[in-house]
Amino acid sequence: MHFLMMMTGLSLAWLVRLRWADAPGLWAERWQRSLIVFLFSPLLLVITAIAILWMGPAGQMVLRWEGWLSYGLAIGFLIISSVLGLKLTWEGFCTLQTIRQNPVIDVNGSAARLLNLSTPYSARVGFWSPELVVSQGLIDTLDADHLEAVLVHEQAHATYHDTFWFFWLGWIRRATLWLPQTEALWQELLMLRELRADRIAAQQVDPLVLAESLLMVVSAPLVQADMQPEICAAFSWAISRDRLMERIDVLLAPEASNALNWWSFSWLLLACLPLVIIPFHAG
Repeated sequence: MHFLMMMTGLSLAWLVRLRWADAPGLWAERWQRSLIVFLFSPLLLVITAIAILWMGPAGQMVLRWEGWLSYGLAIGFLIISSVLGLKLTWEGFCTLQTIRQNPVIDVNGSAARLLNLSTPYSARVGFWSPELVVSQGLIDTLDADHLEAVLVHEQAHATYHDTFWFFWLGWIRRATLWLPQTEALWQELLMLRELRADRIAAQQVDPLVLAESLLMVVSAPLVQADMQPEICAAFSWAISRDRLMERIDVLLAPEASNALNWWSFSWLLLACLPLVIIPFHAG
């Protein structure tokens, strides 16, 4: 029974991912759709593993070794996921400590860590309260208006604590890279994160200036390769030409504003169904 339960959960998790497709739509619709699909499969697998651990290896099994096999697989999955989370946390703190070795300067009234790089680059790096990081190249390349547009974009990341929430999403990504479309969903969520920051910034500065700033710092992904996307939200996030044009198009032709439908996230409760089986388990 336990092994069948595990295979059912794995099959459903796999099927949900296979049915996802990157479809056009308003920001809120895409965010809800992508986030739900990204979270559902890992949550289902974790809940299934916890349910199996709760029930233990004993019970009515078709094969004698079935209980211990499913029990061992559940423990292994949870341990590996925990180790990956600890590894990501350690890497994040190491990155943050490295960033904090750079001097603090005042940039248009904002405290920022200065990187001694000639490439234009800016980012928020950290967890709940991320550090603002700018390069000397950014300061030398952009004038006051374009620099202000970049800073407002980065402040939007800090306002929504994007680095904190994407740290947890990044943990899920690392633990479930073997699931279908994990990387595609991750890239979509990164893109939607940048679109939200662009939209917020465009309410405070000229969208055309912000679009020009983006084009002026497109070389920055060469720097970002050394940064973890889980704890780093960079203005010049490494994107394909199509993604870059999408950001610019949204800035120059803003979409209609629409609110998140929080009830849609109730679909995630279906991932908790394995817990319903626990009271009916016969040890």
